[in-house]
Amino acid sequence: MTKQGKDKSQKTKSDGAPQVPAGIHIGISDEDRAAIAKGLSALLADTYTLYLTTHNFHWNVTGPMFNTLHTMFMAQYTELWNAVDPVAERIRALGHHAPGSYAQFGKLTSLPDAPAQPPKALEMVRILVQGHEAVARTARQLFPRADKAGDEPTADLLTQRLAVHEQTAWMLRSLLEE
Repeated sequence: MTKQGKDKSQKTKSDGAPQVPAGIHIGISDEDRAAIAKGLSALLADTYTLYLTTHNFHWNVTGPMFNTLHTMFMAQYTELWNAVDPVAERIRALGHHAPGSYAQFGKLTSLPDAPAQPPKALEMVRILVQGHEAVARTARQLFPRADKAGDEPTADLLTQRLAVHEQTAWMLRSLLEE
């Protein structure tokens, strides 16, 4: 460093501004970043689709368990809503665009759309169990790639999502036991 605080080894543009190297150099290969971003895009689509289904069920649940399920579904859709941003931002940090349209999500998700006619309360619970299990499978499929690539932030994000989806599926399954 010189007295003026400029690093002489740093390349500069003709206007004196520091030159930013082309590409992304975070220690993860372009191929791994692309594959991880693709997997995260599927996770984002699954998460958003499950969010919509859960919110739909929150609005449309009826029956003797109304208050319990209405409140539970609200907590679940709020958690899912808060999960989509970190997943999308991780895709961006890897240098790729995050999907963000219903059409894109429809192509990427492994979950079916919410039923057009709201099902009975316990069928809603079954559908949400299946949804959380599917999202957990999507996250788990990506984990080995992120781990092998040394992508600790993605591995950490996946671990957090797995814990949430597995626990939520367990809690919902518990409602189905007689």
